[in-house]
Amino acid sequence: MLNENKTYSYEDLIFLLEQKKYTDLMRRIDTLPPIDAANFLTSIDGTYFPIVFRLLKKDTAAKIFAELDPDRREELINGLTDRELSPILNELFVDDTVDMLEEMPAGMVTRIMKIASPETRAEINRFLAYPIDSAGSVMTSEFLDLKRSMTCSEAIEKIRRIGLEKETVYVAYVINSERVLEGVVPLKKLLFASADAKIGEIMDQNVVFGYTHDDRETVARMISHYDLLAIPIVDKERRLVGLVTVDDALDVLRDEDTEDIERMAAILPTDKPYMRTGIWETWKKRIPWLLLLMISATFTGAIITHYETAIGKYAILTAFFPMLMDTGGNAGGQTSVTIIRALSLGEISPRDIFRILRKELCVALLCGITLSAVTFLKIMAIDFRFTLQSVTESGIVQNNLAIALVVSVTVLFSIPIAKLVGTLLPLGAKKIGMDPAVMASPFITTIVDIAILFLYFSIAARVIGF
Repeated sequence: MLNENKTYSYEDLIFLLEQKKYTDLMRRIDTLPPIDAANFLTSIDGTYFPIVFRLLKKDTAAKIFAELDPDRREELINGLTDRELSPILNELFVDDTVDMLEEMPAGMVTRIMKIASPETRAEINRFLAYPIDSAGSVMTSEFLDLKRSMTCSEAIEKIRRIGLEKETVYVAYVINSERVLEGVVPLKKLLFASADAKIGEIMDQNVVFGYTHDDRETVARMISHYDLLAIPIVDKERRLVGLVTVDDALDVLRDEDTEDIERMAAILPTDKPYMRTGIWETWKKRIPWLLLLMISATFTGAIITHYETAIGKYAILTAFFPMLMDTGGNAGGQTSVTIIRALSLGEISPRDIFRILRKELCVALLCGITLSAVTFLKIMAIDFRFTLQSVTESGIVQNNLAIALVVSVTVLFSIPIAKLVGTLLPLGAKKIGMDPAVMASPFITTIVDIAILFLYFSIAARVIGF
């Protein structure tokens, strides 16, 4: 969708395209943000798409190319000659090229690597060598570096000379002759410093940085935590090799949050958008957890079968199954989602387990008392209409007060059980190095259902006496 603040609309661009007023069209596309221009090109007819793209300026084409969705990008690569494609690739930042290659089929990757310059090819291979979830895989090598012996005027002159080739100029990094990171200088500080001042005098030596093999989500969270525009990435000798910018960090956090949501919904994560994921692939992502959860639910059936005789005498007990299991599952789900989110944001860690348990159990006690009291009143007022006894169809005299007590006491104890499970499973997963999102609502609900049914019949056996 085009930016509504523009003085022209999507319809204006289509009109210019249909009238073949390409000069006016190119001028307007050139003023659009790259993402809006990419959305416009993606939406037009396939016959116009390569024609319009060929007319774009080289730098504009590269910016738009980086924002195209993978399908359109592949279509464009197939429609361009090597001579047309080469300048576009040379204008792309290396990290954008690497991201693009990771989504493409092997044959297309081979073609792109073949037409890339030797320097670009070497840089791409270096980036592709990093693990896919590492900071090195999402960093850019286009950054500003300065020497501490430079004056501020010399540094500003360097920025003017090469700044347009860099992905960001808001922060410059100070390195020594061996490229070891020594400090950081924000552009604002550089502009307002004395022209003769040395970089070593104004730089900040307390640099927040990440390592190439750090988890990319960890580095992205660091950018958010420290309110940075970019974070430098160093190797094990602390030599500066790249930086992760805030826009790349946002992409990482979006992907990681999407992955967590999929895990919490009992779906194996996928790296493709919904519309690009085929039916067969979607089935493969969903069926493993569905099978596991279905098989684990057999324990619930086993408990019900074990108490089949009692259920036959007091069939009313089955009427409260949905309420009990839903209440327990919801309580466990609330806790697990809260714990998983806090873990992902770094607000808590497994070492905080006793503080977390104390808090959750106190909350569980308050919730349990409230829900238990409401459950008792609801059963007596609505289900039994304040009658203390009734006769079942099989002729058994039923103690309504005792049944209401059984259900309400089950609710009272099921809430702490659910919250305990919802707390311990994500923390335990984090402790052993698993993704806490795996231990989310569907898995926790199954465990809680089993525990609550067993508790329900145990209390009923003691109170009612079947």
